[in-house]
Amino acid sequence: MSTPISTTGSRAARSARSIVAQAGFTIVELMVVITIIGLASAAVVLAMPDPRGRLDNDAARFAARVRAAHDLAIVEGRSISVWVTDVGYGFDLRAAEGWSPIAERPFRVARWQEGIRPSISSPDGRARVIFDSTGLSNVPMELELNRGDERAHVSIGNDGSVVVHG
Repeated sequence: MSTPISTTGSRAARSARSIVAQAGFTIVELMVVITIIGLASAAVVLAMPDPRGRLDNDAARFAARVRAAHDLAIVEGRSISVWVTDVGYGFDLRAAEGWSPIAERPFRVARWQEGIRPSISSPDGRARVIFDSTGLSNVPMELELNRGDERAHVSIGNDGSVVVHG
């Protein structure tokens, strides 16, 4: 006597194997998705601005303050100096007793942003330009600001002009 072969059991097993095979991702699909995510995140990181800001902005900020000091020297009819060191820069007002720091907000001592290194040719590491009451400076100054591979130049002319070169 022969036993009948049931086809329902083998059909169910094949269907279950087919569902399992289609339920997951292949390794190639996973690698493609991970590559796309990596490229997208790299694009986002490269597009993000430097949290320290652009070096040109720092040079422009310094130049604007120097121009304001130049104008203040003319308006007040008194000499004002701008000094620069590796750490920062500041402004002094000439009084009968000598030079005294200016305490008003735009002229307070300012530190360079992180990573900025000015090139100062003075042997003592401090450069100074003095604007007289007519707005003329005692010496011209060429200041180069460096941060990594970025460079910005600020020129102060004998006539009191201040120019930023990116």
